[in-house]
This record gives sequence, structure tokens and C-alpha cells, in this order.
Amino acid sequence: MNVMNMKTNNETGRLYCICIGIYCIVKAILNLILGGGFGNIIVGIFILAVLFTGLQYMNYLTAAYLAFVVLICLPTNIKNIGSNWLYLLEGFIDLGCAALLCLRAEIKEHFTNRWDELPELFESMKN
Repeated sequence: MNVMNMKTNNETGRLYCICIGIYCIVKAILNLILGGGFGNIIVGIFILAVLFTGLQYMNYLTAAYLAFVVLICLPTNIKNIGSNWLYLLEGFIDLGCAALLCLRAEIKEHFTNRWDELPELFESMKN
């Protein structure tokens, strides 16, 4: 199966998305080392897969998820700023990724694969 043959409407947008997805996985591994759970790695892999597909509106859904997690964790991270500065930095990066997913033209162009085309997208991976 050749995954890189999957249809994309903008190679640069896909590259940005792959970088954001890899960041989510690296962040999850770092959080696991710092005492988090293994579930974050699964979420990171899922985010990478979703961003790679370029399915319509998944950029906005992923951006909303990233921003929601930042908002949920923000009060605790600010309260304990001395020991949570790394998590605050992570939150700023998450918000930057969310902004890229919503505003960057190349990324928005990548997310134009329609949901009814999903079988054909996976079929194109086989060739």
C-alpha cells in the first residue's frame, strides 16, 4: 500500500498537516514521559491520520479540539506557572497550530476531499 499516493489538493498544505500531526505525537510522548497517559499517543496518531486525509472540515474540527484542550488546561497551568511553564508553551504552540489549520490557504485547500469520496481515496492508496 502506497500511502503517499492518496489524493491531495495541495502538497504544501498536506506537509503542514503532517508536521502538525507529528508535533501532536511528539507532544503526547513527552507528556507520557512527564507522567501523562498512553491515550494521548493514540489521540496524536488519530490527529495525524485525520489531517493526512484532507477530508472536508476536519481541519476546523482538529483546530477546535486543540483550542478546547488549551482552554481546559489553561487555569491550572496559570495557577502553577512555576512548574507548568512547559505546558503553557505547549498551549501556545497548540493555539498556533489551530490558527494555521483555520487560516492558512494551503491547508484549507488540502481539506477539500469530500466525504462521499472516501472509498476512492483509500482505493487510490492501493495503486
